Amino acid sequence: MESHSSFATARRTELFDTLVELFLAEGFAHLTLDAIAARLKCSKSTLYTLAGSKEQLVTAATVHFFKRATESVEATVGVATGSRERVAAYLTAVGEALAVASDRFMADLDALAPARAVYERNTRIAARRVQELITDGVAAGDFRRVHAAFAANLAANMMVRIQQGGVRADTGLDDASAYRELASILTAGVSA
Repeated sequence: MESHSSFATARRTELFDTLVELFLAEGFAHLTLDAIAARLKCSKSTLYTLAGSKEQLVTAATVHFFKRATESVEATVGVATGSRERVAAYLTAVGEALAVASDRFMADLDALAPARAVYERNTRIAARRVQELITDGVAAGDFRRVHAAFAANLAANMMVRIQQGGVRADTGLDDASAYRELASILTAGVSA
């Protein structure tokens, strides 16, 4: 029985991975459940085992995307040494994780309240993580005594502007480049 359960879990993960890839590339507002099922080469009833409606499916896929992105970002931070390198690695990895999202996906995400809430929650989590990294750097003496919550809030506000396209519109920087700049400016600003 165990193997059936692990197969079902693996199949579910595979479906969500494929769903996330589709949504990231093309957005989701224009896709019907029938179209999604056809693209995933599965039945509509299979989609209903993942979620009870299109909105719930999109929200679950958004959660899946951010969970996967968080694991990737934390793995990158895990191998970085030194406070400055950890903050830079974190912000750069966030930029890279989000760089795969098309403008259409980001617009669709912004327009669907439950999915937007997932994104906003993950931005708050990211801001707390930046705050932790800065606090650790201050404690280690690598960063000057800055107000870590303020520095994290500054980063979070810029992260939101990057994702909403404001930075690209104002500066021409793509998201990954904007995250690298944010990492550079933030780490230089707090360095001892």
